[in-house]
Amino acid sequence: MVIAVTDRRSCEGDFLAQIEKLSLGGAEKIILREKDLSDEEYIILAEKCLEICGGLLYVNSRINAAKALGIKRLHLPYGLFVSNGGRKGLSGFETIGVSVHSAEEAEICETMGADYLIGGHIFPTDCKKGLPPKGCGYISDIARRVGIPVYAIGGINTENAAYLAGSGISGVCLMSGLMKVLRPKEIIEKLNTINF
Repeated sequence: MVIAVTDRRSCEGDFLAQIEKLSLGGAEKIILREKDLSDEEYIILAEKCLEICGGLLYVNSRINAAKALGIKRLHLPYGLFVSNGGRKGLSGFETIGVSVHSAEEAEICETMGADYLIGGHIFPTDCKKGLPPKGCGYISDIARRVGIPVYAIGGINTENAAYLAGSGISGVCLMSGLMKVLRPKEIIEKLNTINF
């Protein structure tokens, strides 16, 4: 399974057209990241994306925006999830995913009611320049220690994703790897052939 994380600034074509391609191309989830936008700008963009991809759209970090839009799917950084009291403090959301950076954080999030986890970064990536990647062993350790779906993120492409085969994860997340290409469906289909 493949989760798409958006970055409209790295999108070489029309961003909303790319959202449609991802929606039709087999993405399991589309997490609307767009950290640089104000809440008002984010809500406007999210409304447009919601019209295109419906239930695939997850709001990233903006709890109030998700509530304003009636979107019940949320993805949060670890600190925000914990500081809001986890699932108990975020009642009303159907699905909550959390980005974690250690197996310990993963276990805490599972205990606090997270539905899925994203861990990284696995391979070198421009998004985390200067920071060493955590590698395949890191994400497979997380997958072994929790009973909820775990996804790997960070520098993943159709070539290196094979190194994650048999790791016990549920799938992978890509940002620029799906934003910068004309045919994201082809990449998603290739990644879906790997038995993680």
